Amino acid sequence: MAEDGSGETAGNQADGQGPVYKRVLLKISGEALMGGLAYGIDPEMVDRVAGEIESVSKAGTEVCLVIGGGNIFRGISAAAAGMERATGDYMGMLATVMNSLAMQSALERRNIQTRVLSALPIAAVCEPYIRRRAMRHMEKGRVVIFAAGTGNPFFTTDTAAALRASEMGCDALLKATKVDGVYDADPMKVPTATRYERLSYMDVLTRDLKVMDASAISLARENEIPILVFSIHNNGAFAEVVHARGRYTIITE
Repeated sequence: MAEDGSGETAGNQADGQGPVYKRVLLKISGEALMGGLAYGIDPEMVDRVAGEIESVSKAGTEVCLVIGGGNIFRGISAAAAGMERATGDYMGMLATVMNSLAMQSALERRNIQTRVLSALPIAAVCEPYIRRRAMRHMEKGRVVIFAAGTGNPFFTTDTAAALRASEMGCDALLKATKVDGVYDADPMKVPTATRYERLSYMDVLTRDLKVMDASAISLARENEIPILVFSIHNNGAFAEVVHARGRYTIITE
């Protein structure tokens, strides 16, 4: 495991001898799939992310994904506008299924076997989530995309990512964001924001750093799954982080 964001003490694997993490969960926000669009799914951006996943998968790391749905529908925003929160959250879960199917299509165009497993049974378009089935898919080298969050309202896709990473026995949870790590303020708005190389789970919780929600951080902490935060907009960044190289923030005990 990498000792810090520079990857200097990740064992002898960090010098290019192979991926440090053998099984990872990649969490991507729905907004990341918008690319330059104001709304929806940008096929070029989806294809670029699929290329990043392809390179990691072909290098021997087992990959699973959780994709948000904020590019299509956000339950919290709908609740703020007067919709019942549970209804809004279920609509958001359906949005994640749409994003997952788009990513599956992009990966399969690259001849990467992919399975979408949904926490909400939608038999016509994807498989229901069954833990042992998901494990078997990963053991066969398939990319597995977990759709519909946890299947329950009031839980975010961040929490779903931490839950699935725990269930799959992942070595790390990689959160792809717009920036190259965790900062003490939004670097897009505050140019002097400080970037962290390493944080503990408690640092994130006590400082109220907006990385993932508290339940996701707590779940990752309980199951000793490191969280690595990096920028999805840097080409090759996903593969670099899996090899404990490049720029990222690592959150561990």
